[in-house]
Amino acid sequence: MTLCAKQAFKQRVRHWARQLDVPIAWLAVRPMRQKWASCSTSGHLHFSTDLLSLDPTLWDYVIVHELLHFSVPNHGRLWKALMRAHLGDWEATEQRLQRVAALQSISPANAPAALPDQRHPARFPACAAAVDPE
Repeated sequence: MTLCAKQAFKQRVRHWARQLDVPIAWLAVRPMRQKWASCSTSGHLHFSTDLLSLDPTLWDYVIVHELLHFSVPNHGRLWKALMRAHLGDWEATEQRLQRVAALQSISPANAPAALPDQRHPARFPACAAAVDPE
């Protein structure tokens, strides 16, 4: 995990939290064994470090998924309607995330080690200068 990827991810979480008007009491990116993320009613959000190696489109799915649970605790019709309102065809992104997990025969903890800013420095412009182009 690089600091740039972690900073970019947290920035994305804060962006979505503002969009969805969700106050965040605590935001952490840490290793998680079985989940991509979790949230608590006290405003704590935890995201797996394994997300940092994935495409930011997948980040948005996981981030919005968790943030919506602050107002909708289940995956019922309202939650699905809000996912569609904010992400469009969220089901396709969910399937893509499931394929990523299956390809790595995982729980998220076994996700690939390559980090997005090392493969695609343009995704993180502030970090591009720190990536050695070799």
